Amino acid sequence: MGKLAAIEMGGTKTILASGRDGHIDERVEFPTTTPQETIARAIATIGGWRDIHGIDAIGIASFGPVRVSPTAPDSGTILATPKPGWSWTQVKAPFAAAFGCPVKLDTDVNGAALAEHRHGNGRGCASLVYLTIGTGLGGGVLLDGKPAQGLLHPEIGHLALRRAPGDDFAGACIFHQDCAEGLLAGPALAARFDMPLPDVLPTDPCWDFVAHDLAQLFVSLILTVSPERIIVGGGVTLRQPHLLDMAKSRVPAILNGYLPDYTDELLSRLITTPRLGNDAGPVGALILAEQALEEAGG
Repeated sequence: MGKLAAIEMGGTKTILASGRDGHIDERVEFPTTTPQETIARAIATIGGWRDIHGIDAIGIASFGPVRVSPTAPDSGTILATPKPGWSWTQVKAPFAAAFGCPVKLDTDVNGAALAEHRHGNGRGCASLVYLTIGTGLGGGVLLDGKPAQGLLHPEIGHLALRRAPGDDFAGACIFHQDCAEGLLAGPALAARFDMPLPDVLPTDPCWDFVAHDLAQLFVSLILTVSPERIIVGGGVTLRQPHLLDMAKSRVPAILNGYLPDYTDELLSRLITTPRLGNDAGPVGALILAEQALEEAGG
């Protein structure tokens, strides 16, 4: 019996892994460049693993928006995206054609949510939201332990937020300007502060506006999904860890007495960081590969 292969295809980097049930045996990481170069490099790496120990199935956790329905004619296709050159790229079919094994695709944030639900800080939670705030902003939603999907998949990053009084930052999303991604993702913060994010001091007063925006996003999730856990990953909160506590502290004031259960104590447990860290994505993609094999009767 061979191993499972995992692909976490993010907007900035792609991570490949092989292993089983949450255990990564081999890992390769490289920049996500053009579709042709990135997919070819991934196929070559997984092909090398197949030749050594076999590959039974492949799981792909991709940035989006991406067509996740397996019955759609364009299943596995990235839709209109800000990442240059990637709109309408097929990311599932090339791997199915190259390896002839079961392949399952979902969003990168759904993959991370599955990983944290099984192995991380979402264990025991029926409902869970995994947010990643980095090059973009995305959110994976699990209900009863399964990704929420409808016509497409949740696009939490493009929710409109109520702005803080006095905040005149226009936002940086090419589609909506000041949606959640346009206010909170790495490029938006670099534009707001006019400097690279790692250089911004935690004492900069503009963090108050950013914390307000993130708190508004938390409240939107609380009111619509009522998750038992909100797990926040990605480079923004990793480089600026003070931001998460600043945002959590603002949630009760935004709720303004509604839902009094959401105390500071509850919010300290409800909103947290991923236990798996940077492994959440590839571990989630391994779970997708496992599901692909099970669905194929393997």
